[in-house]
Amino acid sequence: MPYAYLSLGSNIDPEKNLRAAILDLRAQFGAVVLSSLYRCRAIGFDGPDFLNMAAIIETTIPPVELNDWLHRLEDQHGRRRDQPRFASRTLDIDIVLYDDLILRGAGNLELPRKELKHAFVLCPLAEIAPLVLHPLLHKTLAQLWLEFDVTSEPLERLADILG
Repeated sequence: MPYAYLSLGSNIDPEKNLRAAILDLRAQFGAVVLSSLYRCRAIGFDGPDFLNMAAIIETTIPPVELNDWLHRLEDQHGRRRDQPRFASRTLDIDIVLYDDLILRGAGNLELPRKELKHAFVLCPLAEIAPLVLHPLLHKTLAQLWLEFDVTSEPLERLADILG
């Protein structure tokens, strides 16, 4: 069964929204592998800090349909799509990798996701999937994280507040 590697974030009531998202993911997919929780500043706009994490799910849902399902989940948790792309949000869940699939030109879904270049996506994924190979760069997530300039996007690892 394919694995989907997800990035989750929120900067509006983030603990509540991330807890709810995890419950919904578990209800739909069963076991979910979760990273630690990280705090980082908003990128691209002035706003409250984000809480970010990563998750791994097993699914037979094809990537475009899974992306649609995740968008509906975001909407159920108050995600506003009438705001600028770089704005505060209740919930943001993105498919970063879907096994080793390379996907371009499938609506608004590209795999691997370009945001993997950011610490708030790469670090949590490298924590829970260090040996996963980036299908374009042919490096493991652990290698990519080791090469990352951590001073460029500081992260703070938080105690397990999501339970």
